[in-house]
Amino acid sequence: MTTDAVRRHDPASRTFASDNYAGVHPEVLEAIALANGGHQVSYGDDVYTEAVWGVFRRHFGEQAEVFPVFNGTAANVVSLRSMCAHWEAVVCPETAHINTDEGGAPEVTGRLKLLTVPTPDGKLTPDLIDRQAWGFGDVHHAQPRAVSISNTTELGTVYTPAEIKAVCDHAHELGMVVHLDGSRITNAAAALDVPLRALTTDAGVDVVSFGGTKIGLLLGEAVVVLNPEASRGLPYLRKTSMQLASKMRFVSVQFEALLGGDLWLRNARQANAMARRLADAVRDLPGVSVPRPVEANAVFAVLPVDVADRLRKRFRFYNWKEQMGGGVVEVRWMCAFDTTEADVDAFAAALAEELRAS
Repeated sequence: MTTDAVRRHDPASRTFASDNYAGVHPEVLEAIALANGGHQVSYGDDVYTEAVWGVFRRHFGEQAEVFPVFNGTAANVVSLRSMCAHWEAVVCPETAHINTDEGGAPEVTGRLKLLTVPTPDGKLTPDLIDRQAWGFGDVHHAQPRAVSISNTTELGTVYTPAEIKAVCDHAHELGMVVHLDGSRITNAAAALDVPLRALTTDAGVDVVSFGGTKIGLLLGEAVVVLNPEASRGLPYLRKTSMQLASKMRFVSVQFEALLGGDLWLRNARQANAMARRLADAVRDLPGVSVPRPVEANAVFAVLPVDVADRLRKRFRFYNWKEQMGGGVVEVRWMCAFDTTEADVDAFAAALAEELRAS
């Protein structure tokens, strides 16, 4: 095989900025090639998309309905649009991805009102939900309809099945529905050593945005409807949101590679293990602290600003809290399915070197 494309990066280079930076897992690439060749019906009426419904149902139950989309923003917005009328609102943590990192897509595209709640650890509880779940029947108040939680959270913490069930039970008692942003749900399940349904179906979640790109896919997420009564018009919303892939077989077959066996679990365990290794390697370095628990594949650290700036020239990563005072900054380091022990050790050694130089 020949191509006019040119490799423009070092394939051995890895950073700690985001698990989105990682490439495609070889088994997923093999699956895409397997689905290539010949003609298949477009727009999801292909044999691969039909098969992937069965794959998801093995993990989430026979009631699950699966709608592949292009990206995570779309998965969240399309999910919530299907759960809420235009006069209804979504209760979510202040740190939720839908509030901080979707560029206003829920408001602009979904026409959704977000009712945010400050949380100490990125997680909602029944009491925290009640801070915004009020005003039912008041025409002057956006009507609370959906609760949206993320697992893992933006702060790297993990909801247990019991915590999710408490959220779902309370929301349902209020007549509300529950959406779970699962862009890293595989990491959460691996961290707790529980099946995916324990964090979703069995806990009472109504709709899940299931993440793929952070755990080894080329592109694609999936909206997984667990309670059809909580979601309306999703097939039409996916189309009007420009998320209906014409060659959907290449999106769907990736999920078969990921979920058909244990690839999702292997990848998530690797990312989580490397985050623990990284935290252990840096937490005792002078001038560094790790203030948040390392529960999945994210490490948050506080270090001198000048050290962070120099280290970033060698390994890309992002600041989390810049305005901390005292010449320090909180940063976030993410590990991916392809992060290796050598990557972690090299990063920790570089950090130690920069600390000595400051």
